Amino acid sequence: MIARRQLLAAVAGFTVLVAAAPAAAAPEKLKVLATFSILGDFVKNVGGHRVEVATLVGPNSDAHVYAPAPADAKKVADAALVMTNGLGFEGWMDRLVKASGSKAPVLVATKGVKERKAVDSHGHGGADPHAWQSVANAKIYVANIRDALITADPAGKATYEANAAAYLGKLDALDQEVRAAVSAIPADRRKVISTHDAFGYFQQAYGIEFIAPQGVSTEAEPSARDVARIITQVKKQKIPAVFLENITNARLMERIAQETGARIGGKLYSDALTGDLGDATSYIDLIRHNMKQLTVALAA
Repeated sequence: MIARRQLLAAVAGFTVLVAAAPAAAAPEKLKVLATFSILGDFVKNVGGHRVEVATLVGPNSDAHVYAPAPADAKKVADAALVMTNGLGFEGWMDRLVKASGSKAPVLVATKGVKERKAVDSHGHGGADPHAWQSVANAKIYVANIRDALITADPAGKATYEANAAAYLGKLDALDQEVRAAVSAIPADRRKVISTHDAFGYFQQAYGIEFIAPQGVSTEAEPSARDVARIITQVKKQKIPAVFLENITNARLMERIAQETGARIGGKLYSDALTGDLGDATSYIDLIRHNMKQLTVALAA
C-alpha cells in the first residue's frame, strides 16, 4: 500500500514538472525584405511559415516614384535577406542599402529573365522592369527566390522546394488560363490603351497590344504631343478600350476616352497589389482580374 502511494506521488510530481516545463521555443523566422508588394507575395508563397516578410512599397503604391523614409533604412538593416526586382525598377534602392549599413545579401529576382527594351515618353531607351507581367517570367522569380532562401536558410531546403513546386504548378495553370482567355478574343480587337508601359511582357507572351502615353516609368508626365498622338492612334485603329491603373491618375485616361469614344474598360493592376479588401490581393488574383477586365472589354 505504501509502495503504491509512493508510486502515485512520483507520477503526480512528474506530471507537475512536465506541466511547469517551458514549451520548446519556435524556430526564429528568416526576416526577408521585398521592395514591393508583388515581389513580397512571391516570397510568402515560397517561404511559407519559415519566413517573416516585410515590404517597402506597399499595396496600391508606385515604386517608380517611391521616396524611402528613415524607417526604411532600419527595415533594410533588420533583414537577413533583401529581395529586389532589378532592371532599374527601384532606382532608389542602392542608396537605401548604403544608408542602412546592411551587409545582408541582396537578391535580384529577375536574374535570368530575357530583358525587354522599351522607350520612355521622352524617347529614352532602357530596360522594361515589369517582367512579372509574363507568368513564365514569374516562374523565374520564384526559382530565384527559392534558391536564395535555401542559401540563407539551408535547414529549410525541403520546405522551400516543396512550396516552390506547389506554387509553380499554380502558375502553370494560370498561364494556361490566360492563353485560353486571349484565344477567345477576336484577333482584330486585341488592342488597348493603358496608362503607362507596364504590360510589354504580357503583350509579348499573350498577344494583346498595349499602347501607353507614358513610358515604362510613371515619373515623367506625357507631353501634349504624346497625348495627341495617342488620341489619333486610337481613332485611326479603332482601339476599343482604355484602362486605368491602380497606381496612376485617372484623368489622363478619362480625357482620351472622352475624345475618342473608346470605352473605359475598368482598372488594371500593374505594379502593385491591392489591400486585403481589393481585387488583387495576390499575384495570381492580379493576373486573373486583369484578364477578366480585358476579356469583358475586348470580346464584345
